[in-house]
Amino acid sequence: MPIAYITHPDCLLHDVGNFHPERPARLNAIHDQLIMSGLEFILTPHDAPLAERQHLERVHDADYVKSLFDWTPDTGIVDLDDDTIMTSNTLTAARRAAGAVIHAVDLVLGDEVKGAFCAIRPPGHHAEQHHAMGVCYFNNIAVGAAYALDVKGLERVAVIDFDVHHGNGTEHIFQDDPRVLFCSSFQHPFYPYTGHESDTAHVVNIPLAAGANGQKFRQEAETHWLPALHKFKPQLVMISAGFDGHVEDEMGQLLLQEADYAWISAELKEIANQYAEGRIVSSLEGGYALGALGRSVVAHLDALLGHS
Repeated sequence: MPIAYITHPDCLLHDVGNFHPERPARLNAIHDQLIMSGLEFILTPHDAPLAERQHLERVHDADYVKSLFDWTPDTGIVDLDDDTIMTSNTLTAARRAAGAVIHAVDLVLGDEVKGAFCAIRPPGHHAEQHHAMGVCYFNNIAVGAAYALDVKGLERVAVIDFDVHHGNGTEHIFQDDPRVLFCSSFQHPFYPYTGHESDTAHVVNIPLAAGANGQKFRQEAETHWLPALHKFKPQLVMISAGFDGHVEDEMGQLLLQEADYAWISAELKEIANQYAEGRIVSSLEGGYALGALGRSVVAHLDALLGHS
């Protein structure tokens, strides 16, 4: 059964300038590499719908959601913080990003596909219940997980986040919800300087020191993530797929390579095969070195397709 590739041209319209690392060229780099690899002809394309407020308000405070609608400028920009900037197109792009993950959940739970990758921006895993941060507006993966639980009736969803930054927003949203097993790897100490002290049974964090390589990442994932996932037996595996831990990405100081992303993707695919009828949803988070980003996404998708 094929893998869905979910994106939308609106995700390119959120543009605060080439000076900002989270820029439209990220999606273009992924698309170019998919063409070069031949994967473009294997994946099943889908347009991302706009997420409705009711879906966003499952994980975000209604007043916060309203504020993003109200703050959208007709022209110019609005600074939510030093990194998180709204233009006239940001809200639409963010709604497409969250809508993509909802659509992915519908597709995999409806047995139309076994897996889905959401090539979307802006990313989401820093967005907390009450506020935006870290170039994230709505927490895309959390919106999709809550939809799977509250609308689709699942009882156990695993969210695995391998971005160079801790997925603080996702952890914050689900910190009191044992229906979600949250596993996050990240450089520490590093923005947003969270996650290293989490100690709940359904949060499994892997803080990695600057300079940690793929061998260290794999050892930690084998020791901490995989036993927790086997114990939890998720009915759906969801991935916050951040590729800014790549050795070529200057955003951080981890030393991961394409093979490491392929490895963890294959391991998560096996978890999904054992417990979730193969159902897996992946959503783009970070990754700012364009060549490395494109190659890493191809390695990730190759593994989800069973090619590696």
